[in-house]
Amino acid sequence: MRVLGLETSCDDTGVAVFDTERGLLAHKLYSQSQMHAEYGGVVPELASRDHIRKLLPLVREVLADAGVVPGYLDGVAYTMGPGLAGALLVGASIGRSLAYAWGVPAVGVHHMEGHLLAPMLEPDAPAFPFLALLVSGGHTLLTDVRAMGDYRLLGESVDDAVGEAFDKTAKLLGLGYPGGPAIATAAVHGTPGRFRFPRPMTDRPGLDFSFSGLKTAALTATQQNALDARTIGDIAYAFQEAAVDTLVIKCARALEQTGHTRLVIAGGVGANALLRARLEELGGKINVRVHYPRPVFCTDNGAMIAYAGALRLRAGQEEGLAFGARARWSLMDLTAP
Repeated sequence: MRVLGLETSCDDTGVAVFDTERGLLAHKLYSQSQMHAEYGGVVPELASRDHIRKLLPLVREVLADAGVVPGYLDGVAYTMGPGLAGALLVGASIGRSLAYAWGVPAVGVHHMEGHLLAPMLEPDAPAFPFLALLVSGGHTLLTDVRAMGDYRLLGESVDDAVGEAFDKTAKLLGLGYPGGPAIATAAVHGTPGRFRFPRPMTDRPGLDFSFSGLKTAALTATQQNALDARTIGDIAYAFQEAAVDTLVIKCARALEQTGHTRLVIAGGVGANALLRARLEELGGKINVRVHYPRPVFCTDNGAMIAYAGALRLRAGQEEGLAFGARARWSLMDLTAP
């Protein structure tokens, strides 16, 4: 089964073709981050307009790269939520229209299920069941994954997502958007130990997260110190250390609680090199295999939507002619296909 996948949930336009027998045939990604950097974050209306401008040209490019004509496609998958309503509607309307025109079924995919399954695109794909840490600009979730569509929420952020905290702290330091790569780059020049920020909610039982206090600690440091290049690096270092330590501590607790021997990291923050290194270290200590997608598939992309959509289409799930967007949509609402 060959499926075209469309991702337009936020500020990345992603398109891919996935074949259930041959694997990923082609993918393209257009990032709007440079445009949104001028405003210090994503502007929803601008994101929607840019998706309209870029989506169909990317579809043509990907089909050409894959060596596939529309008549050889077996379905179209598009991100139905969660995300920015306008951006989602661009992908849903175009995806549903293309499927109708080509006479193939269409399916709406949950954005976070796409992220959760992204490591399946790698040669060493994890087997079910596993523990999943989903970390991005909009989500921080610990999920017990038994099978596709069989998810149990173990913990989530009660305020900012970790990626959002990275973005806001980077803005405080004048490092620009997106904040994750900017903080990581600045932290390379930081001095260990000059600042120590809290590891929120690690001093009590439970698997929920909070990053507002960590963000406040960074704000206080900027107010009490002159923001020269050295201080910016030191604050970035302390912030990244605290955020990563918090995620690792919670993962260790969740692995002990569930007994899983496989840990999947997904979402944009999953590309952070320090987080990967610390989780690999944790896995080595407790005999847990850590899986994550290649960096290009950590951030939003069409490949993960094509893959998740192919599995659901193959199981017989498809949408009617009506289409829509779900700006808020819990991963726990999904069922097995």
